[in-house]
Formats: sequence, C-alpha cells, structure tokens
Amino acid sequence: MYKKMNEYNNKELQQKAKDHLWMAMARQSVMESGQGVPIITKGDGHHIWDIEGNKYIDGLAGLFTVNVGHGRKRLAEAAAKQAEELAFFPLWSYAHPAAIELADRLAGYAPGDLNRVFFSSGGGEANETAFKLAKHYWKLMGKPMKHKVISRAIAYHGTPQGALAITGIPGMKEMFEPIVPGGFRVPNTNFYRAPEHGDDLEKFGLWAADRIAEMIEFEGPDTVAAVFLEPVQNSGGCFPPPPGYFQRVREICDKYDVLLVSDEVITGFGRIGNIFACETYGFVPDMITCAKGITSGYAPAGATIVSEKIYEPFKHGDTVFYHGYTFGGHPVAAAVALENLDIIEEEKLCEHVRENSPLFRAELEKLLDLPIVGDVRGDGYFFGIELVKNKETKETFNEEESEHLLRGFLSKALYDGGLYCRADDRGDPVIQLAPPLTIGPAEFAEIGAILRKVLTEASARL
Repeated sequence: MYKKMNEYNNKELQQKAKDHLWMAMARQSVMESGQGVPIITKGDGHHIWDIEGNKYIDGLAGLFTVNVGHGRKRLAEAAAKQAEELAFFPLWSYAHPAAIELADRLAGYAPGDLNRVFFSSGGGEANETAFKLAKHYWKLMGKPMKHKVISRAIAYHGTPQGALAITGIPGMKEMFEPIVPGGFRVPNTNFYRAPEHGDDLEKFGLWAADRIAEMIEFEGPDTVAAVFLEPVQNSGGCFPPPPGYFQRVREICDKYDVLLVSDEVITGFGRIGNIFACETYGFVPDMITCAKGITSGYAPAGATIVSEKIYEPFKHGDTVFYHGYTFGGHPVAAAVALENLDIIEEEKLCEHVRENSPLFRAELEKLLDLPIVGDVRGDGYFFGIELVKNKETKETFNEEESEHLLRGFLSKALYDGGLYCRADDRGDPVIQLAPPLTIGPAEFAEIGAILRKVLTEASARL
C-alpha cells in the first residue's frame, strides 16, 4: 500500500526518486550524485511549498501552465464530478458532452473561421497533429509535394518526432537523428541581437518576415506546407513580434499558398492578455495549437483548432484523418478546461494581464541598471531577462561560463531566495518569468527584489 504524501519524509522520497524516477529534460546525474532533487508537495495561489515546508513564489506557473493559480477547489471538484459520471470514453467515432462543449467554446474564442477542434493530450501532440494535418490536407488538394515546414531559429515546438522536426534547437535533435525530414529554419525576432535594422524595430520585423518568403522561394512554394510560429517565441528568451511582423507573414503565406500555424501552447488562455495571442497581434492563422493554460495544468489537455478551409476536404466521402490519441478530449480534462475557462472569464484575467503587464515590465526593467542584465523583453505575463558578460558590447557567455552561471549558481540561488523560475541557455543565457495570471504589483515587487539580490551577487562573482 502506498503511503499518504504527508507520511513520507524527504530522505525516503529522494531514495525512491534516485532508484526509479526518470525526469524530463533533466540531468539524471544530479540524483545519482546524491544531491537530490527539489520535491514540491503543495501549491496555493502563486505559491508552492517543498517537502521541507519551504515556501516559494511560482514565477513560472509550473511550466507556463497554471494560469489561474494553484489550489483551485472548483477545478478539483469539476474533475471529481466528471470522473464520477463518466471517467473516460474515447473520441474515436463516439463523443461525449464535455468534449463537444469544449470544442464549441474554443471555436467561439478562435478568430476567423477556425471552427474545428481536434483534441490531444498536450502541446507537442497538438503540433504533431498540425504537421500531419497540413501534409494530409495538401495531398487531398492535389499538391502532394507540399510537405515541408518552416519555423524559427531556437524555437521549441515539442518532442514527438514530427514536432521535433519543427523545433529549431540543434542540441535537442542531434541525438535523435535522422529526424522526420522537411523542417527548415528562418531568423527569429530577437531585436536585441538583430543582424539587420538594429535601430528600427519595424524594419527589422519586416526583414525577419521576408526571410520566410525567401525560404519558401528557395525550397519551392510547391513543396512548403506550413509555417509554424509562436506569437511570442519561448526558447531563446521571450521574443515578441515587431509591429507589422505577423501581418507581413500572413501576406507571404497567402501569396505562396502556405498554411500559417500559431503555436499558442504557452501564449494562449490569457498569458499575453487575450484568450489567443493571435488576437493580441492582429492576425488570423489557419491553425492554432494550444495546451497548458487550457486547463491551467489541473489535467493534461491539448487541441489543434482548424479553419473551415482545411476541414473542407475531410467533410466528404470516405476521407479519414488517420491520427488520434487515446486521451485526446478526455472527459475529465474537458470538464476541467470548461471550468478553468469560466474562471478566466469571471475573474477577467485577460483584462487583468493587459492592465498590469506594463507594471510587470517596468519592475523588471529596473534591473537594467545591473551590469549583468542586457535586455528585458516579452509581453503580457511572459518575460525574459537576457544576461550578458559585457553590457556595452552585448558579449554573451561562452558555454563553460553559461554552465557555471546558470546551473552552477543562478538556478539554486533563485530557488533558495524563494523564487521558482527558469534559467535557460537554449540560446543566450536568460531568466524566464511566466507567473500565474492572478498576481499584481505587490508580487511584481517581491519578484523584482529577489531577482535584484541574486543578480547582484552573480555580477559580483563575475
């Protein structure tokens, strides 16, 4: 019989973890060395607690996920009620009310004619769905060679084999080669390190968008199926789109008959101030992929929302999209998602983010007086702080220095200081912040104070 959580002690759990647990995206050597791993046992609002009772600000909403905050009894009760009534049934030629209602709700939020919803278990699966759907669609349209996909440098779109082909981080792919073919990369919108038009944000955005047209031309328009873009790119440190960028990308996709996919796994459900960030930036994609904030992490769920244009050839005859996931549209997850969306609406969390985002940015920009802080960027409740070796030249850290700075000091120091966030080096070293959408100015100040203390110490060490 399993023990209740409060009957465990840290030593017992650390040993069990060392013996049996394989963590995602983590160095197992940490546990093998005897250092152990932080064990989180409780969450409430924007705080989490570890097994020793220490309290932390959740500055990353778990993993860009817990948008409405921890400890929402309404969501737990919604899950329990649905589980008692119908715990599971697949959407394989059958349906159930929760999935139908959620599909209707998501279609209502989506812009344009994005009215069709295909469910999955998470974000990587949602992008995998979009990739396969794009290829299938073009074959049905009599253009079987349109199979390539374009995404941006350092962009992360998931770990399934197809989604990994879209991901633009070489270090995450090399050990799994050969990857599904057809993924091509263009520049991202990192204005801080803009290779062109570094003095003009709008011109830089148009330059970056035009690289997509250049890639389509180079590969051949009849071979390119889709362009995958996050409204605010996560990996690399929260790159927002310059003014006019997405409008130009939409023009390019229309010109070359290429589908535009808005990857909103992170940016959806209020993170940038609207249910979908494509609304924030004024463009209508052909597909939206989403997950994370759809349930605020209280149950696993993802979705791919599709335009009527893409759905049209699947409406007729014996055409079948041979794709699906056992837990896609899971009744409990769908019920939780519906309740979660009610909370976002009732508490006006999108409006709250739009109102308070400038205050969050201003608090973080106070850190620009530190010699180690080169740039603060992002939007909504999603910001990155880029760390530099030399502020005047924007010189970054080499691999060894980055390892020492992020893993050797910052990650632990921030955590010990009471802030859970992400120190990331999938591009230049950054600290990422994406707290629950419920916080405000008082919490911004608290986060800022912890960051200042730790980054001041980091500067002194350098």
